[in-house]
Amino acid sequence: MVASTQDSVNEKGTALKRGWTTGACATAATSAALYGLFSETFKDPIQITLPGGQTPDFALAAEERGDDFAMCGIVKDAGDDPDVTHGAMVRATVRQLPKGSGVQFKAGKGVGMVTKPGLPIPPGEPAINPVPRKMMIEHCEKICAELGARADIEITISVDNGEALAQQTWNPRLGIVGGLSILGTTGIVVPFSCAAWIHSIHRGIDVARAEGLTHVVGSTGDASEKAAQKRLGLPLEAYLDMGDFAGGLLKYLKANPVPNLTICGGFAKITKLAEGHLDLHSGRSQVGFDWLAEQAQSLGADEALCSDIRAANTAKQVLELCTDAQIPIAEKIAILAAQVAQGKLRNNDIRVSVLVTDRKGVIIAES
Repeated sequence: MVASTQDSVNEKGTALKRGWTTGACATAATSAALYGLFSETFKDPIQITLPGGQTPDFALAAEERGDDFAMCGIVKDAGDDPDVTHGAMVRATVRQLPKGSGVQFKAGKGVGMVTKPGLPIPPGEPAINPVPRKMMIEHCEKICAELGARADIEITISVDNGEALAQQTWNPRLGIVGGLSILGTTGIVVPFSCAAWIHSIHRGIDVARAEGLTHVVGSTGDASEKAAQKRLGLPLEAYLDMGDFAGGLLKYLKANPVPNLTICGGFAKITKLAEGHLDLHSGRSQVGFDWLAEQAQSLGADEALCSDIRAANTAKQVLELCTDAQIPIAEKIAILAAQVAQGKLRNNDIRVSVLVTDRKGVIIAES
């Protein structure tokens, strides 16, 4: 039975198709390759069991058998999620090892190696996360028992074009070199899920702490990150692509503190944070123009300006109005945002600062 793939909807109410993680694809490819190694035919489609009990089928996209190996490939279907690995070929090559070797993992072409501490996998190991490893080991033991073979197996996972795809992920700054990570805790990709992004933020903090860094930076986008890099000059591992997930960043730092945190972002997103929003996505929080008018009034704005702010269409328009009137609204927003973040951390040992940028990525205010 194929697992359900229609459990979520987009903002228009249209059903979204779920997909499969690289870990699920690697497990399916490994399972099919084992049948090719120890029996006369590859099993196609191949069925696996996910951690939640779902039993999806995967069609093989590639298969090859040699004197001492078998290889199968699965094309990853990420469903309707904008995943950089959607459509990538995940391959597993299996070989028999000497008795007592157990299951061993190798990184093939396009799969990275871990080089820094702080990740779930120690340095020197292929970037194949614990749950995918567990899934592959369990399926390997089950299939080998079924076919009367020893579960002493070398599993090499590779991803076509994985090294190039990895440049679009956090891997380079996490110290994962040479390719992608094989990920997944459920085997299922939930479309437009916040979980994967927040997971990356957490791993970034883990690596920064393991590296002994005392200052991390959460940026809302590429332009703000570049501005922070130019201003602060910290190591690459210090910069966290926070995106819209200020709450995910702050919650994890509260439990896993770093002495100094800088949040850097555009005026609109930092305004949302200053007003108390922790999810800065435009579909889940909005700039409060009445609230902005109140802040401008506290800085000396007259009623005419406050009326214009209330009637504004964008935060950019508010910033321009206040700049023309010499009302330091960006500075006030930076201070309030830092106070909100500090309050959410509830830890005075973490010093919070905020940088506000304009649309060109120029820093216009700081707390």
